[in-house]
Amino acid sequence: MMWPAEASEAQAWIRQRLAEFDFTGRAGDIPFRPPSGTPRPAAVLVPLVWHEAEPSVLLTRRTDHLSQHAGQVSFPGGKIDPQDANACAAALREAREEIGLDARHVQLLGTLPDYMTITSYQVTPVVGLLLPPLALTPAPGEVAEIFEVPLALALDVTRYQRHAYQRDGISGHYLSLTWQQHTIWGATAAMLRLLAAALCPPPR
Repeated sequence: MMWPAEASEAQAWIRQRLAEFDFTGRAGDIPFRPPSGTPRPAAVLVPLVWHEAEPSVLLTRRTDHLSQHAGQVSFPGGKIDPQDANACAAALREAREEIGLDARHVQLLGTLPDYMTITSYQVTPVVGLLLPPLALTPAPGEVAEIFEVPLALALDVTRYQRHAYQRDGISGHYLSLTWQQHTIWGATAAMLRLLAAALCPPPR
C-alpha cells in the first residue's frame, strides 16, 4: 500500500515522539492506579486516521445492552488471548472483529504506557495510523457506532475536564472530553490525554 509522502512523514514523527517521550508518573493527567487484584492483560488500538486536511481519531460507541461498558465511547480492543503474539496483535485482532478494520490499512507507530482500569484490566494502548478508505463495519450487538474526532481536539489539553468519583469506598478522579453528542471519559479519555502529552508537550 502506497502512503502519501506527508503521511509517511507524520508516521516517522509520531513514532519518534512515542519512543522518546518520558511518560514516568503520567496516566492521562491522573496518577497511575495500582492494580487492586491480579491484572488482566488487554490491548486497544488508538487509531489515528490520516486525512490530509484534518487527521482524526477513530472511536466506537458500545451498544447499550452489553454487560460491561454499555453505551460507552471506547477504542477498539479487548482482552489479550493466548493465541495473540503480543499486545499489538491483540489490538489488531480486536479491531478486525469489532469494526472490520483490515490490518493492511494500519501502520503501527508505538505504544502508550499500560493503563490500569478500575476493574483491574491492564490495558496496552497501541497507536496506529490508518489510511482511508477503510470500509468499516460495526460488529452487530457489540458496536453501535463508529465515529471520528478531530485529532486537534484530542490534543488540546484545555478541552479535558477533571471529575471526582467514589466507588467501592475508593475516591479518585477521571477525565472527560466532549465532541458533538459524545462524551469520552474514563480510560479512553486518559489514554487520549497521554497521547496529547507525548505529541504536544508544553513549552519549556
